[in-house]
Amino acid sequence: MARKAVSGAVTWGLFAAWAVHDAEELATMARWARSARPRLQERFPGVPDRVWRRLDLPQRQVDIAIGLMGGVVAAASAAGSRTGGRSPFFQTVLVGFGLHGAVHLAQSAAYRGYTPGVVTAPLVVIPYTVRAVRHLTAAGVPVRGGRAAATGALLFPVVVAGVHGLARRIGRTDPAARPDR
Repeated sequence: MARKAVSGAVTWGLFAAWAVHDAEELATMARWARSARPRLQERFPGVPDRVWRRLDLPQRQVDIAIGLMGGVVAAASAAGSRTGGRSPFFQTVLVGFGLHGAVHLAQSAAYRGYTPGVVTAPLVVIPYTVRAVRHLTAAGVPVRGGRAAATGALLFPVVVAGVHGLARRIGRTDPAARPDR
């Protein structure tokens, strides 16, 4: 059976879908975190104060973290484009992105209200991921499925923590971000 080509709409579509989704997060995350903190603290009184302080996300940190994550997703899309969707890195990020959409839905259900990213999760993230996996499969590209999902689920929180940690550090070291300037 001849292999079908995997279009850029599939591989670079990951970056496009991520950009739409993260535009929602960019516009809402810092403000939402500030406004949701009292409600969350009341609901979860056993959570240590140092955890709540981490929820205080300055807009600059959100901007930097989203930009850093964009670099990861762009690299995954490029790897997918170069390999016709066969790159394990591309597939892991693709499946992880879809799982991330499901996490947004669960977070909003647990919060019982809006959380950043929940609007685009069912409208962009999940449908794009399902279509991309279908296109890869139809093109004869073996999708790593369970292994990609497990790897994505395990690595996603590590990558998010890493980009936020790096964003926090960059935001602190930028002379323009210092309060005395």
